[in-house]
Amino acid sequence: MKFRSLLGAALLSLSLSAAAQGNLEVDSPAIAALKRSMQQRHAQLAPLYASGAVGLAADGSVALRDASAVPLAQRAQASSLVAAENADRSALYREIARANGRPEWESEVRGTFAQRWAQRAQPGWWVQQGSSWVQK
Repeated sequence: MKFRSLLGAALLSLSLSAAAQGNLEVDSPAIAALKRSMQQRHAQLAPLYASGAVGLAADGSVALRDASAVPLAQRAQASSLVAAENADRSALYREIARANGRPEWESEVRGTFAQRWAQRAQPGWWVQQGSSWVQK
């Protein structure tokens, strides 16, 4: 449930910040599928966020921040989860922009989501600020 609230809040604030430019709360089958995929994956990523292995990057992606926090036998799986999450996040940003008929908004959508993910990170999670990592 926490992931759904994070995503919903990010979408709401995104739509409010760009209300004059268009409806960024837009939904489509592609956006709905991406949200479901990300929500399902979140249960696997949450322990990685909590351990500090994975952090929220400044560019709106997630990063394997500290591989040593993941047992060697599980690092490939952690890397796969991060890659899948980043693919879905990039697709989500692109689809929101495209659903508005404004593909050039993709970087603005990404930037707004990056800010919101960081603001709503749980205590103990790591977020990137500039080139530095800080723990919330």
